[in-house]
Amino acid sequence: MARVTIGGLILNGVGSLQYTGQSILINEPERGALITEYGLAGRPARAFGNLRETGHEADRELNLMLNTGWPLANPKGGFYFVFQTGRPLFRKYNTAGTLLFERHIEGPELDPIINTLPDTWPVRPTAEGTLPVVAPTIRAAAVDPDGHLWIALTTPYVYEYDEAGEKIRTVQFKGASLIVPTSLFFENRRRVLVTPGCYEFDVR
Repeated sequence: MARVTIGGLILNGVGSLQYTGQSILINEPERGALITEYGLAGRPARAFGNLRETGHEADRELNLMLNTGWPLANPKGGFYFVFQTGRPLFRKYNTAGTLLFERHIEGPELDPIINTLPDTWPVRPTAEGTLPVVAPTIRAAAVDPDGHLWIALTTPYVYEYDEAGEKIRTVQFKGASLIVPTSLFFENRRRVLVTPGCYEFDVR
């Protein structure tokens, strides 16, 4: 069910799990879909969201790693899915699991990362065999109470997108120094908790 840790690189696991209050969302691309929804009894209720085309479908493990990310419930209804690896993008789905739109995540802060994305990936032997090592391009993601999607890059920048998928601002969080968030949690419309450091910020 969970993805694995390879040489310090975490590919999903607990970070890909979200409790909605009535169900649990997990990214399990090995099931052939981006989002699997489990009932509270632990049984899968449905799976939705087509895997994206990667050009590496012949390499199953690499294809799966390029389809890892965060399934996120939208408080306004429906879901987002943010890809963690490969070319940065996200998708929005309605409550029935139907794709509404897909958006590429772009900005000058991401240009150096996108411009250096590899075409081939090194492999590393593990207990499960030889697996590719794929670095993340996105560090964290969350949805605020207004249905806005917040995406933390692997550099100290966070993009905020409105419900139409338009980027409305770029944010930096500063604690002892600029923070590269590993998680975002919205306490309410005004407050977000950010790790590392467990800082609380006013996002107005």
